[in-house]
Amino acid sequence: MGIFLLPSPAFLGALLFALSTLWLFPEFANARITRHYKFDIKLKNVTRLCHTKSIVTVNGRFPGPRIIAREGDRVVVKVVNHVQNNVTIHWHGVRQLRSGWADGPAYVTQCPIQTGQTYVYNFTIVGQRGTLLWHGHISWLRSTIYGAIVILPKRNISYPFAQPYKEVPIIFGEWWNADTEAVISQALQTGGGPNVSDAYTINGLPGPLYNCSAKDTFKLKVKPGKTYLLRLINAALNDELFFSIANHTFTVVEADAVYVKPFHTDTLLITPGQTTNILLKTKPHFPNATFLMAARPYFTGLGTFDNSSTAGILEYEPPSVPSSSTIPIKNLPLFKPTLPPLNDTSLATNFTKRFRSLANIQFPANVPQTVDKRFFFTVGLGSNPCPQNQTCQGPNGTKFAASVNNISFILPTTALLQAHFFGQSNGVYTTDFPNNPLIPFNYTGTPPNNTLVSNGTKVVQLSFNTSVELVMQDTSILGAESHPLHLHGFNFFVVGQGFGNFDSKKDPAKFNLIDPVERNTVGVPSGGWVAIRFLADNPGGCMVHALPPGSPHQLGFEDGMGGQRWKATQSEAASSTI
Repeated sequence: MGIFLLPSPAFLGALLFALSTLWLFPEFANARITRHYKFDIKLKNVTRLCHTKSIVTVNGRFPGPRIIAREGDRVVVKVVNHVQNNVTIHWHGVRQLRSGWADGPAYVTQCPIQTGQTYVYNFTIVGQRGTLLWHGHISWLRSTIYGAIVILPKRNISYPFAQPYKEVPIIFGEWWNADTEAVISQALQTGGGPNVSDAYTINGLPGPLYNCSAKDTFKLKVKPGKTYLLRLINAALNDELFFSIANHTFTVVEADAVYVKPFHTDTLLITPGQTTNILLKTKPHFPNATFLMAARPYFTGLGTFDNSSTAGILEYEPPSVPSSSTIPIKNLPLFKPTLPPLNDTSLATNFTKRFRSLANIQFPANVPQTVDKRFFFTVGLGSNPCPQNQTCQGPNGTKFAASVNNISFILPTTALLQAHFFGQSNGVYTTDFPNNPLIPFNYTGTPPNNTLVSNGTKVVQLSFNTSVELVMQDTSILGAESHPLHLHGFNFFVVGQGFGNFDSKKDPAKFNLIDPVERNTVGVPSGGWVAIRFLADNPGGCMVHALPPGSPHQLGFEDGMGGQRWKATQSEAASSTI
């Protein structure tokens, strides 16, 4: 028999004090904690599509480990580089309020982590809850270095929707049989588009629609009559993806770690770097079937791309007491979803227009109603001359180049934030990046004959707390295409979008300044434009960049750590980062 001990008076006093403190100061119950992680960058042999190769991973995992925190928590990640490649990690979508050194883009906020070296990322999750992602942010290492960031609400704070039975991250990625560093190196050398991936993946697995891949299939096992929160992440390098689950609909409730007005759909579109949380309510009874959940690209350009589909299996748990009509799982019929055509711009546009912020008291939409500074940036492809004594594979024997306002980036050897912080910007960057195209033209009409771009590392300087409106305009130079756009260190409001050339006199009258969606990544429509607004209130190294398929470019925003100035800097056309 056990012995029961009465608590001492001292213990009772301490307990009473603790309970009184929580009652009088409930904020202590939501006190932040510090969550520590260690990322060991190491090589790992991985086999997909009957092809084994050594890939760069975090902790030997593909995809990498999950970061889990609550709103308000501090996150400290120690990264140790054990491989020959230089490495950085970007925490995609994290606001990085006054922690710009932790954002991660190589040669923008930090120098890369060299072989045998260590770097500690230290940041706090402020005002965010939902799903984000982390990934490598140098060259093409993010093809294998990526993982989920799950931000839970503060303790005792519920979701603005019914509590799900279970939460499951689903990460879309890509697989190359070749070495991805060799792929991008060859593309930069020849000036042609990079070779496309051999497969798309769901949680690192290509699925049964590819040869020699049936055993590498993600299975989501569910129970009838339950609601699951699926945290969808697009970690593919450049491709926007359609996604659907056969014979099921779902409810979109969050985008880029911001709650949205719920809406129902059976097909969604997710851009590289975007996250979308959906509620999947399973069928009330065992359906005597299994269901494919599949993703395939949305593509509007003229280049090559991976025109294939990845798939996983939605598998219902059979009844605990089988009946005479119960069929073994392996013998059940498998239903496949009908995915849209790869160039279905109408569906893509109609889907993205359905996103709206909650815009309520608890989750307001603080859209800048006035604008201090306006920018109009053309984004698209161009060309650079082929060096002498070299054969190039770009248009008419040139090299493909990506540009913003016809300027393509020259990568510095000093991190831009470092140069600014120490007052050593001379020879690193200049402050003459144009607010508008230097030579206006019919951006979505017949393209000009001269497709050559200029090159440089240029910045636009702004005052701290400036309210900004940025219109990104696609061009038809070397073919119109959709461009995913990501802003580091900030969320922005998508106040408008359309097709054709942006009309600065007519289009702003149609902007949504009431409940526009708040995101960190958005797709610039093929042959069209998108307008965003945000407040430049975050000192630190921040950048905004677009990813045209096959030839990415970037544009960055940067601020001195003292918060006195806020800068924008164009970044690397060749880096292929999101």
